Amino acid sequence: MLLCDFHIHTKYSDGSVELRRTVDLFGQAGFDVISITDHVVNGDNTFGKLAHRFKFSVKKDNFNKYISEINREAERAWEKYGMLIIPGVEITKNYLSPDKSAHILIIDIKEFIPACWDYEKIFLEAKEQDALIIACHPHHTSDMTNRDTLFLWNNREKYARYIDAWEIANRDDVFNVISLKKYPYIANSDFHRARHIYSWKTLLDCEKNTESVKQCIRNNRGVAITLFRN
Repeated sequence: MLLCDFHIHTKYSDGSVELRRTVDLFGQAGFDVISITDHVVNGDNTFGKLAHRFKFSVKKDNFNKYISEINREAERAWEKYGMLIIPGVEITKNYLSPDKSAHILIIDIKEFIPACWDYEKIFLEAKEQDALIIACHPHHTSDMTNRDTLFLWNNREKYARYIDAWEIANRDDVFNVISLKKYPYIANSDFHRARHIYSWKTLLDCEKNTESVKQCIRNNRGVAITLFRN
């Protein structure tokens, strides 16, 4: 089984660890597959404008640099650790109301997708790029420092058909509602600081390449979760 984490932030958005050091942390810990998923924040309200001002968002003008650096690190990680790195982003729609907010992982992204687009346009563009679409922390969390993002769960009847998998666990939280609905699932750290590596993870029974990983998650066979501890 491949040990995986598909929700990782660096200093390209609001993470506290540089990309290269982040790669080394996961490589030295024995991970097989990771995805770097820095925030792409909507800029159409006060929350988004602040995120852009303080450089907590990947933007269109630095997206190519972001992807290029991930790809360079992917080559190094494969040679040094045998670890696969898949480029991604976290589409981040933050609003005053948690019921309007949603965060979406786009795994294996190739072209920039603005967070200010409407949901169906984002989903269709991600499908066009053959990227994975993951609903992250879709229900109430225990972290009082972060706002809940409930929009996708509250509107699941409309949007579930676009979503390849839902985070059934995020860092230290487990979302039983995902299991009860029998939705396809994965588990991730939502890594922002070094200590977050010790959290829920995904195990995949597939070959260690991007297409096999995506297919395994989409089919949701050979998928398990584990609590990774020191």
